[in-house]
Amino acid sequence: MPTKRTPETLKAEAERRERLAGALRENLKRRKAQAKGRREEGREDAKPGAAKEHEGRGEG
Repeated sequence: MPTKRTPETLKAEAERRERLAGALRENLKRRKAQAKGRREEGREDAKPGAAKEHEGRGEG
């Protein structure tokens, strides 16, 4: 049975859409920042001598 579209339910739906849109924007920003960090990390690893810096890490 469909719900009645009262002003209260319409307002609640609009608020939910706004909240979800905001969460989606924040998620996108976070994912872009992660991707940027990975790209920059990859550039550092490509530098000559970068392999030497990572040698021995994690041992001990």
